[in-house]
Order: sequence, then structure tokens, then C-alpha cells
Amino acid sequence: MFENLRIKEHMEVTDINGQHIGTVDEVEDERIKLTKSDSSDNMHHFLSLDDIDRIDDNRIYLKAAATIPEGVA
Repeated sequence: MFENLRIKEHMEVTDINGQHIGTVDEVEDERIKLTKSDSSDNMHHFLSLDDIDRIDDNRIYLKAAATIPEGVA
């Protein structure tokens, strides 16, 4: 699992192929809270830190098997 200290507000979250999923609002416990502005339902959605494959520069790549919440871009 990745240290949540490496995850910063406004980092881009993508799938394994680099397709935009959302933007980090903050880290809460063991979850990434995504901004409302990236969701189709104007709600916050969460991703588990366990779903992170890697972090490069200002981008978080999720594992291929990551569960993407419904309503996320």
C-alpha cells in the first residue's frame, strides 16, 4: 500500500492506461476522496488506497482490477 503522505490535493487519478478518473480532494483514512467536480452526480466518491498501482509525478495510476465508483468521470 502507498503512504498517504505521497498523495496530495489536486493530483490526477487515472486508470491503468492513463485515462482520467478524477482529481484528489483529500485522503481520509485509507481512502482517496475525489472532487465533486469530476463526478456526473456532483457527489464525492472514494477509492481505496489498495487500488493504487503506482504514483508518477502528479498522477496516480489505479490497478487494472480497481473498482471505479459509478458516477465518476
